[in-house]
Amino acid sequence: MAHHQELGNWGESLAVSLLREKGWTVLETNWRYQRAEVDVIAMDGDILVFVEVKTRTSEYFGPPETFVTPQKEKLLVRAAHAYMQQIDHQWEIRFDVISVVSRSREDYEIRHLPDAFWPGSW
Repeated sequence: MAHHQELGNWGESLAVSLLREKGWTVLETNWRYQRAEVDVIAMDGDILVFVEVKTRTSEYFGPPETFVTPQKEKLLVRAAHAYMQQIDHQWEIRFDVISVVSRSREDYEIRHLPDAFWPGSW
């Protein structure tokens, strides 16, 4: 497995641990719909949350969360819509980003950004 893929998987496992520590129920990880992948789908109380996790080894080129592009947002929204139809979810949803900067496995910073973006029209 490539280093960047290992790093991404590690960041996602940190994110899942963080959400569970907050009392969230994790429903899915790495859920795929067509060309989109949602890193984490979870319930924060009654709110269905779609989480994108970005992991980097430094912030030299900017914080990891700035790498969630408008194209990625569109893919996430499309996947979220499909997931909501699949489970017949008609309540509140949210799109969050979890940012991980890892200098090493022992030295990292994790930030949770609720409501990181909101989709335009479906």
